[in-house]
Amino acid sequence: MRLFLDTANIDEIRRAARMGVVSGVTTNPTLIAKEGGVSYRQRVLEIAEVVDGPISAECITRTTDEIVEEGLGLASWHPNVVVKVPLDEAGLAAIHRLSAQDVRINTTLIFSVNQALLAAEAGASYVSPFVGRLDDIGEDGIGLVREIAEVFDRYHLPCQVLAASLRHPRHVTEAAKAGAHVATLPFNVLLQMLKHPLTDSGIERFLADYERVFGQRTPAS
Repeated sequence: MRLFLDTANIDEIRRAARMGVVSGVTTNPTLIAKEGGVSYRQRVLEIAEVVDGPISAECITRTTDEIVEEGLGLASWHPNVVVKVPLDEAGLAAIHRLSAQDVRINTTLIFSVNQALLAAEAGASYVSPFVGRLDDIGEDGIGLVREIAEVFDRYHLPCQVLAASLRHPRHVTEAAKAGAHVATLPFNVLLQMLKHPLTDSGIERFLADYERVFGQRTPAS
């Protein structure tokens, strides 16, 4: 399972990229709005300089013709751009038209297997089930990821399951076990994945033992 970073903050993206584990980035208008007036296009191009992988940029128009026009514009910014389209009737028609023009689509706000199936049949490259938002209303977000992955695998659909709205490291683990092709996560969740108290205490113990014997923490020569 590949890991994408769900953010528009360029400092977070640069820091994560240095770790060598981020394969792509997902953004949306809410994340861009937090970035203090930077233009969407400018930020996407900045991200493309840091991460050589898919960069999801979301449409905000609502009619099919508008979504198609906007999607073509977004896709023209950079070869790595994947156009995010929410799933409704207008969005589904736009997905069909855009994918026919070789525009890669990430269908967002997926909350059922049927929605995912429709998006895949229309030509989407990714579907994004929102795990955390389903959990918020008492439904099984990871269960939905599992069901979509099983259906796509059974019928060999060339569409990837991108687990989104992940709130904590356990969500990432469960998404991987459920068969998600990609998990997109906030930067703080990525940092939490690094941490374990036994790792921290083990590092301190090793360093203390070395210092006790050699008197200082300097690399061996």
